[in-house]
Amino acid sequence: MNRSATPRKPRASSQARIEAILGAARELLAEQGVAALSIYSVAERAQIPPSSVYHFFASVPALLEALTADVHRAFREALSAPIDGGEFNTWHELSRLIEQRMLDIYNEDAAARQLILAQHGLSEVVQADRQHDMELGDLMHKLFDQHFHLPVMPVDVDVFALAMELSDRVYARSVQLHDAITPRMAEEGKRVCEAYLGLYLPPFLAKR
Repeated sequence: MNRSATPRKPRASSQARIEAILGAARELLAEQGVAALSIYSVAERAQIPPSSVYHFFASVPALLEALTADVHRAFREALSAPIDGGEFNTWHELSRLIEQRMLDIYNEDAAARQLILAQHGLSEVVQADRQHDMELGDLMHKLFDQHFHLPVMPVDVDVFALAMELSDRVYARSVQLHDAITPRMAEEGKRVCEAYLGLYLPPFLAKR
């Protein structure tokens, strides 16, 4: 029987170098934004030859895609972390609890804000972000379904993914204006998410 090849894990030395590259890129993003990022600036910050950066990441967009995946991994972990059903009684409260977890990541990670919320016009990052948003929307849908009896949802629209994307647009506006997500705009983002979900969810849902 022919067996399909399984992807090899990077050797320890290679993995350490990848982590050094991504760490250096994160620092530069947090300090100077996407515009200041280059293979050479990352190599200088990581104190490794540029050829080593090129070996793992052929271009800046490839590097940014890897960082975007890393940020969304944190979002997935936040959505997968246990939630005590006693913390909320309505789906609105669950929505706010989830949004607060997303906000905590943005507030603690300047690189995440630069990648997802700042205006940089890099189509590769935008495409990667949208693909990851679909995965997050699916996780959010499952989380709601775990705690509430949901109505039949549309199959042609990713309602939960769109709700998260809409709140992100509010946070992005705050970052563009204030270089941070202000408490006022954080509240507005939560309201936008709730308002959109409210187009498909009734005011009251029975808990499971």
